[in-house]
Amino acid sequence: MSQNDQIHSAVQERYGSFARSLKVVQPSASACCGSTEKTTDCGCNSKLYDDRLLEGLPVDVTGLSLGCGDPVTIAGLHPGETVLDLGSGGGIDCFLAARQVGETGYVIGVDMTPDMLAKANASKVKMGAQNVEFREGKIEALPVASDVVDVVMSNCVINLSPDKPAVFREAFRVLKPGGRVSVSDIVTEGEFSPELRADLDKWGECVTGAIDADLYTGMMRQVVFVDIQIVDKVDATEVIDRQAGMPRIFSARITAHKPG
Repeated sequence: MSQNDQIHSAVQERYGSFARSLKVVQPSASACCGSTEKTTDCGCNSKLYDDRLLEGLPVDVTGLSLGCGDPVTIAGLHPGETVLDLGSGGGIDCFLAARQVGETGYVIGVDMTPDMLAKANASKVKMGAQNVEFREGKIEALPVASDVVDVVMSNCVINLSPDKPAVFREAFRVLKPGGRVSVSDIVTEGEFSPELRADLDKWGECVTGAIDADLYTGMMRQVVFVDIQIVDKVDATEVIDRQAGMPRIFSARITAHKPG
């Protein structure tokens, strides 16, 4: 098994386990990895969304909010747009986006973990969401046609990929000309040692798969994304136990455009 396959397998098992156990939080508080306490499960703020955004969402959705920020608000979604969520998990960002794009819009969530997809689809039925679809696949090889998406979102998932350039190439491919990216992700200031990079548990916790913010945006630039902006960057030490030898770790929200 290749190193990339090992990382995919470890991440899939970790988040499949979350889906099966469903560590529930209060519906009004969306917390990293289902806990409002400090955790090293993934680098996230304990409260990610405005409470008003979460009204009406079932606990099966809010309880599986494993992100590190709110990419939906900064996406500036409009009615009728088509949105793609990379690593959609339990579907929280998909359902939030579906409300904003309305009946004339459409939202696609892609995730590689069957247990997460099962939870998301069950919530879709419960909510009667007709403009949302969940597809199984890896974000490095999206099961989505080219030039069909207005907005690509992702929440604390790209850091988990062992091939981030492939993720950005795929995001660029599926976007319509002039389309945009809105992601929340874990980034660093500096690099991890090869030994820490090899720690699959820490990788699955949204820690050692993270890369330097300049490298992250540089990869996007190489794919020819333009107008790349780090909207905000928050120190993640309150939710990640930063071990000796680790670089500084941040939760960042990043936007970009595909040239029109």
